[in-house]
Amino acid sequence: MTDQSPLLGGIELGGTKCVCLIGTGPNDIRAQTSIPTGTDPARTLGQIDEFLRNWQREREPVRALGIASFGPIDLSRQSPGYGFITTTVKPGWAHTDVLGRFARGRAGPVGFNTDVNGAALSEQRWGAAQGLDDFAYVTVGTGVGVGLIVSGRPVFGCTHTELGHLRVARARGDTWAGNCAFHGDCVEGLASGPAIAARAGMAASAVLADSPVWDLVAHALAQLLQAVVLATAPKRILIGGGVAEARPGLLVRVRQYLRESLNGYLELDEFGAGLDRYIVPPGLRSMAGPLGALALAADACAASAPAVHS
Repeated sequence: MTDQSPLLGGIELGGTKCVCLIGTGPNDIRAQTSIPTGTDPARTLGQIDEFLRNWQREREPVRALGIASFGPIDLSRQSPGYGFITTTVKPGWAHTDVLGRFARGRAGPVGFNTDVNGAALSEQRWGAAQGLDDFAYVTVGTGVGVGLIVSGRPVFGCTHTELGHLRVARARGDTWAGNCAFHGDCVEGLASGPAIAARAGMAASAVLADSPVWDLVAHALAQLLQAVVLATAPKRILIGGGVAEARPGLLVRVRQYLRESLNGYLELDEFGAGLDRYIVPPGLRSMAGPLGALALAADACAASAPAVHS
């Protein structure tokens, strides 16, 4: 039996692959495909568009579309670059008009946000952040990003947050320059999959669980979490992404380093229940990101619905 909710389309643009979904939620995925991100946006976006159009031609139309994209992206509706990927390190993708590519000629509404904000919203709707209006979703994979939800909405000012590029206190004795093309030893430059591979000389998935590299990764991530805790005091922090999912023991080390870094400064009920209940994996696991695109589509659909007057 399928859900009676509106049928939605979702596109998660990731640094390594793009995942496309047709469905209404985690229990009703009617079609799914994965396409390598590559270095040719026109080719990749064209393949995604073909997948969506084939579904609508052969099956039924989707009511709304959601796009959850790696960034940085332009989310200011007043900007001429609204809907574009901007200064990304992903080869070939800088200044790509993602939203325009899918919004032109499409009848239904299109939701657009960062991939990590989308993942956060999917966890709020269906996963481990249900019932929470203030929480953080951290992804550790090809990059490091933070979706900050405050008062029920992603934080947005002049742009979206980019806390993965925060410079943090280094672990004692660690002088490695880091791997970020912009900042060297920011969190992403120390703890992302490519950073781990550059430091260890092998893919992150091949680094042994007892390697000292993981302590350095955990230390950097704990510094990031301390900044998040002190800045917005989230009621829960979810850590997902390919690196985190492949190494469940990483969260244990991150909790330990965060406790040491805070050094008893905060006495919160959330901490009293144990950091193992405060810093947790996403409830939707590896599907948090792709379902984030469906969550954006659902929000866009709800926003476009005519108001009901009593």
